Amino acid sequence: MPDGRETERRLRVLTLVDRLGTSGGGERLAMEVAKRLDPARFDRWYCASRWGERGPQDEAARRAADELREAGVMAFGLGRRSPAAVWSWGPLVRTLRRERIDVLHTHKFGSNVWGALLAPLGRVPVLVAHEHTWSYEGQPVRRFLDRELIARRSAAFIAVSREDQRRMIEIEHIRADAVTFVPNGIDPVPAGDGERVRRELGIEPGAPLVGAVAVLRPQKGLELLIRATAVAARSVPRLRVVIAGEGPERARLEALAAELGVAGQVTLLGRRSDVPDLLAAFDVAVSSSWFEGSPLAMMEYMDAGLPIVATRVGGVPDLIEDGVHGLMVEPGDPDGLAAAIGGLLRDRDRAAELGARARERRRAEFDLNGTVRALGDLYERLTAAGGRP
Repeated sequence: MPDGRETERRLRVLTLVDRLGTSGGGERLAMEVAKRLDPARFDRWYCASRWGERGPQDEAARRAADELREAGVMAFGLGRRSPAAVWSWGPLVRTLRRERIDVLHTHKFGSNVWGALLAPLGRVPVLVAHEHTWSYEGQPVRRFLDRELIARRSAAFIAVSREDQRRMIEIEHIRADAVTFVPNGIDPVPAGDGERVRRELGIEPGAPLVGAVAVLRPQKGLELLIRATAVAARSVPRLRVVIAGEGPERARLEALAAELGVAGQVTLLGRRSDVPDLLAAFDVAVSSSWFEGSPLAMMEYMDAGLPIVATRVGGVPDLIEDGVHGLMVEPGDPDGLAAAIGGLLRDRDRAAELGARARERRRAEFDLNGTVRALGDLYERLTAAGGRP
């Protein structure tokens, strides 16, 4: 018999991001959170502003859209081609109003700005803005928009690392109570077939293989890895380096490898769907970025039990302690990076110890389901408070 109580309405959450989660850690995390929010508690929408089903698509984008819909997420794109195409936002505003969205969760700077402008038009009571990679020391306009627009209009401004949180408060002068730290997380990495990858790439047995998984963009500092390869190759026989990922820096990186005489030792693999196999093939994993938030690729290296060499930037020290879970070097130091890589390749026992401790830490502290639970609880808390922090 009905008890007369009205069934509680599920919260309606719309995720806004530039692109589908086919590349880039922030995009991947946004998609996974939308997929995994508890459907008993949340109705879920997902809008990728620069993706459109009517335009040209690659297979990865189709698979990502299918995954979202199979998980019960209502996914759509705006097909936005230019920042000036303000009319492209019309379908989003109409959706926010028609579906009476309770929480608009935006990811990365561009979507955070647009979300702050459009949430009032869409009559959304709770805006959650998510900053994935903070690097605004020399960009006063971005710092201003973070502080005066995004932080003022959002019920929570999320930082993915303690260092990002500190910078947002101390450098951008955002109110401390407006910035919320929510650590990133990943699922365990499946066991991979590293031997298959080595055969595919023609890497002879026993040859040391150093690898990185990254979008080929300036932030990732992959020119540093190529310069370090030229240094390390002098003392590490048969060294091979592979970089998995695609992006605008590809031609420049290929030209640099040729200029330094290491084109035969450095292979740019393009976008790959077999990351567990790649990680199983690596002897050492490298993160050479100029700045980072809390990189998911680093967590994947950790979970695979790989010895890691990383530049000491952003939230990386939140993930690995130097000499305990991996080795850290200063950004822009190819000699230091080469020395750290060479040291781990020569001391395999130490390398294995660092990798084992890194895996243990990832599994204890950086789990994707924990991230999803924290965000779901945050949505409910902010909604209950009427959109106030």
